[in-house]
Amino acid sequence: MIEESPQRTGREVRLRGRDAEERLLADPGQRAVLERLVALAERLGLQPELRLEDLDAPLIGAFLDHLERDRHNSVRTRNARLSAIHSLFRFAALRHPEHAGLIGRVLAIPPKRFERGIITFLADDEVQAILQAPDRTSFLGRRDHALLLLAVQAGLRVSELTRLTCEDVALGTGAHVRCRGKGRKQRATPLTTTTTAVLAAWLDERRGKPTDPLFPTRQGAALSRYGVTLLLSRHAQSAAQHCPSLATKKISPHVLRHTTAMRLLHAGVDTSVIALWLGCAVRRSVVSPAQRAEMRGDISGSDG
Repeated sequence: MIEESPQRTGREVRLRGRDAEERLLADPGQRAVLERLVALAERLGLQPELRLEDLDAPLIGAFLDHLERDRHNSVRTRNARLSAIHSLFRFAALRHPEHAGLIGRVLAIPPKRFERGIITFLADDEVQAILQAPDRTSFLGRRDHALLLLAVQAGLRVSELTRLTCEDVALGTGAHVRCRGKGRKQRATPLTTTTTAVLAAWLDERRGKPTDPLFPTRQGAALSRYGVTLLLSRHAQSAAQHCPSLATKKISPHVLRHTTAMRLLHAGVDTSVIALWLGCAVRRSVVSPAQRAEMRGDISGSDG
């Protein structure tokens, strides 16, 4: 039975009766989805303590519509919430076979289709403009420069950047950076001579313990995803004054990661190797066919 705890700073929902179920809901993503689902159920007048049979397909459909209409979530976010719900109900199917019909109807709710936009990437002059934007006469400016250089050279995810510690950087012969990506997979990404020199200088100035964040805030804590996005946006706006083409692009940490892939492709690296470099879960093309053709010069800028 799903119940709402009366004492909460944020709404708490837990599945009682089985340790395995409680471990499942220990996942923050699962709990967040259930919290919003319970809040919607209360608005619809359902009893505070929800049973599994209350979570039927019409309620789940109303919840997904609520995310888009009232919370203004994107279709991608809506599908991510549905995926979390499906994960919960697949688990429930093993524990509560008596509700197989209800569970089957919820699992039959399909993800919503949407158009996938082509992720942009930065040209070499745009990359250089962003790297030159931080004020390297200040501590935070040198931190930002080292972070941006590492991001665009190694192609790390923003979550991987924020989790890096000082001991994750190995200098000297075979310089590389170690990180833990999706699925807790460990990988080591080689560093260029320039990036190695910048990180060596930064570590010498940083003087942190091995387990300290590589890129700290003013207070010494690890940067958040929002913090990295904010500093990139700020430096991109500054760089746009000298490189006007940046003003026409929406730049995010993922754009830097995509730029890494495109630069490797332009250098003649096979796409399967690029996927390994970036830590992709499966071996697949990380760029679209049109972008691959453009980078190889197969598409000219002239008409016809």
